[in-house]
Amino acid sequence: MEQRIIDEIENVVGKDGYSTRTADLYTYGFDASIFHNTPEIVVKPKSTEEVSEIMKIAYREGIPVVPRGAGTGLCGSAVPIRGGIVLTMQGMNRIKEISVADLWVDVEAGCVYNDLNAELSKHGFFFPPSPGSGEACQVGGMVATNASGMRAVKYGATRDFVLGLTFVKSDGEIVRSGTRTIKDSSGYQLARLMVGSEGTLGVITEITFKLTAKPKFSASCLCGFDSLAEAGECIAAFIAKPLIPASCELMDNVSISAVNRARGNPLPDVNSLIIVEVDGESDEIVRRDLKIIEEIAMGIGAISVTPSFDAAEIARWTDARKSVMTSLSALKPGFSSVSLADDMGVPVSKVPQAVKAFQEIAEKYRVTVATYGHAADGNLHTKMLIDPTDKDEWERGIRAVEEIFDVCIALGGTVTGEHGVGIAKAPSFQKERASVLSSIVAIKKAMDPKNILNPGKLEQWEGPILTHLRYPCPGVGCRDLRENGCPCGQSD
Repeated sequence: MEQRIIDEIENVVGKDGYSTRTADLYTYGFDASIFHNTPEIVVKPKSTEEVSEIMKIAYREGIPVVPRGAGTGLCGSAVPIRGGIVLTMQGMNRIKEISVADLWVDVEAGCVYNDLNAELSKHGFFFPPSPGSGEACQVGGMVATNASGMRAVKYGATRDFVLGLTFVKSDGEIVRSGTRTIKDSSGYQLARLMVGSEGTLGVITEITFKLTAKPKFSASCLCGFDSLAEAGECIAAFIAKPLIPASCELMDNVSISAVNRARGNPLPDVNSLIIVEVDGESDEIVRRDLKIIEEIAMGIGAISVTPSFDAAEIARWTDARKSVMTSLSALKPGFSSVSLADDMGVPVSKVPQAVKAFQEIAEKYRVTVATYGHAADGNLHTKMLIDPTDKDEWERGIRAVEEIFDVCIALGGTVTGEHGVGIAKAPSFQKERASVLSSIVAIKKAMDPKNILNPGKLEQWEGPILTHLRYPCPGVGCRDLRENGCPCGQSD
């Protein structure tokens, strides 16, 4: 990047508001996915107005800009594949105002999810989506990917709580969209359009979230099954009762074995588990729902049912479930847990069919796949264990991933339930949304005419996804968009 542009950026954010240090550039080339690419500069704005001035410079010069939260994303959404500016939002982390009477909170995009809930809890409210990275992820990134987690089945995903937001367009114009009212039918809902846009339409700087009252009582139940299909049937039976749990987590035998090996056997040794949480305004309601869960699980064929009101025990179960991804590598020394087919969604009634198909695909391609997730809303996760230096492992893994996504689409589902598209799911996203791609392209062109906002992602992605890998290149046809070519010396 030319020094004159760096000097202009310094005039906006100050000497401490940017970095071109090699270590910083390398660090901000990652998110939590398998991808990496180094930007030219990292800029740390402290206000919407500073974001606006940076965007004006980028627009004039045609410089790519990738907004970034905490980098907890698993799909490569925040990886700057065309270099340019990474606009990191951690300097904008204030909770600006809470209006309990009006049921909203105004917060800057860089605020950490758990920090927001810690403040809201003082007023008896919470922001429910509950992503697994809640201790680190920032709410702007949650909006940009429509993130959610364990409690989405009962309370909804991030989109369901966005009343309004402020974003900066590619040319620097500041836009306030939405309202601070619970109801709003005033024309096009630009705030909703920005949710899930992954930084391709504008830079989200401030959000108004709707508040939800925290439940006063809760309990959980750990149900073990001989097969993953039975666990899936049990979850579908809960919803059909109807009983909507606060959360309902599924784990297969690969996930259970990994967690038990890595964390000292916190879970029963069964082929599949579901961890169900119920909550409500009275102890009576919670106990009633817990009894229904026990009856349904035993009727499906559960081999163990363990209800609990013990907060410490429930926390151990939840921690075990959240540790699946980090525990998987314990199963095979030298292998890594990679996010390829990562967070697909299917209709809840199709969960048993989907998980059975995932197991068959894993066997077909001789890859180790862990299946788990927030199955009561049909949101399943798969993580794959591969040797990242082995070309054959990658190629078999990619073929398995393609079939897993195809199964989800065929079942009437989606390739991403909560993590976004980024790079990892772009080809399958394009297949899933083929009928609306022309409209998506038109919206992108209207909002970002110079194509500087997170370019090359989502509908713009071309070719295979095994590119810009953060691992040593295994020789699978990688490509790199930097001038010097791929560091491994290979090319398409």
